[in-house]
Amino acid sequence: MAVMQDTFSIRTTQRNEMVDITSQVQDLVSGGKIQNGVVTIYCPHTTAGITINENADPDVVHDILLTLHALIPQNRPGYRHSEGNSDAHVKSSLVGAGEQVLLENGRLHLGTWQGIYFCEFDGPRTRKVSVQVLGE
Repeated sequence: MAVMQDTFSIRTTQRNEMVDITSQVQDLVSGGKIQNGVVTIYCPHTTAGITINENADPDVVHDILLTLHALIPQNRPGYRHSEGNSDAHVKSSLVGAGEQVLLENGRLHLGTWQGIYFCEFDGPRTRKVSVQVLGE
């Protein structure tokens, strides 16, 4: 069993944003020697996350962000966290900090319409994404 791990930075430009990072992840795994295994994509931030969803129609990203904003508004009465980003922490917990994707013949095994997204909920910021590949 071989292990490869790397990290890349991403710069977000909005407070709430979903950035398609599929190509960055594919570039990292393509540069390695592992052809088959499992790829873990991880976000080490408490106000951001990683998800997999449709990347063919940008309206899907719009609709996801619109729904999250409606369900979890930025300025909700009763929030206690003093930094003013309670909504970002809640969104991050719901979306999750990571995803796993199968690697087959050096390629991410994603569905036809699927992409990997970095989800920013407290931007704009410079963030990090860690990628680990386990396999042969």
